[in-house]
This record gives sequence, C-alpha cells and structure tokens, in this order.
Amino acid sequence: MQDRLKKIKLLILDVDGVMTDGRIIFDSNGIESKFFNVKDGHGIKMLQRSGIEIGIISGRESRVVANRATELGINQVYQKSLDKMVPYRQMLEAVGVADEEVAFMGDDVIDIPLLKRVGFAAAPADAVAEVRTLVHYVAKNRGGWGAVRELCDLVLKAQGTWETITARYYA
Repeated sequence: MQDRLKKIKLLILDVDGVMTDGRIIFDSNGIESKFFNVKDGHGIKMLQRSGIEIGIISGRESRVVANRATELGINQVYQKSLDKMVPYRQMLEAVGVADEEVAFMGDDVIDIPLLKRVGFAAAPADAVAEVRTLVHYVAKNRGGWGAVRELCDLVLKAQGTWETITARYYA
C-alpha cells in the first residue's frame, strides 16, 4: 500500500457518498443542499500544498458541488459523468499523469471501472460491498464524515510530507 501511495500525484474524488454523506436535500423552493466535512476540505488543502492535484468526477450535476470545488481551489471538475472513464482520461491528459500516479475514492458501482484503473483505489467505510471488496483501502470513516481526510493523511504520510505540511500548526 505504501509503495502505491508514494506515487500519487493526483487524487480524484466522487462527491455523493464520498465528499458528502450521500444525502441530497431539496428545500420547498427546490434549492439543493449537501453536507461537506470541513476536515475533508482541510485534508484536500494540505494535499494541494504538498503539490498533489485534486479532481472531482461526479455522476450528478450540482451548483453546490461547483461552489465547493471553487472554495477548495479544485479546477478539475467534471459533473454529470455517468461514464467516469471519459473525464478521467481528460483529467490524466490535463494534469499529465499516468494511471499509477492517480488515487480515486468512490463508493458505488458506477465507480468500479475507475477504481479498477487507478494506482490506488479507496472507498469510505459505508461504500457498497462490491466496491469495498476491490479497493486497496477502505477508510474507517464514512463518506462525508472524514473518509476523504483519512485518505489525504495516508498519502501525506506515505510520501513523507506530513510533518512539513503540518509544521505550521506546531510552531
């Protein structure tokens, strides 16, 4: 697992069930809401500071996702992607990385083709069984409840950048 994590230059995330707990809330005016975990966001920012690119590929389209991506400085965002391999190939070319340099966290069967392709496949604790059985790592945390942060920390520690990235907090 450590050897795979050391090669990562791009982390791609699914949204619903990974960056969020999978719930989609619509108010009486049809306005959509999602719950994002601030610790996941901080993990993403730390990875970015270490030089790792972050991308999002989601099967759904949501203004909320676009807003969160903008807030986190994520430029590689593909929504309404039912075949996630299409934006995946575009992202590889845009970022200039190979399959073995990519980590992906997904939670449902739509994510399986991508999970089977990347160098490091991960899933939240509450991913469907079909996904949990084929990934390299199943997080202890559920989607939207720290699973992304857990993966970010694993990458930073495996690459030996954890102490450098977190040093500012101990100064």
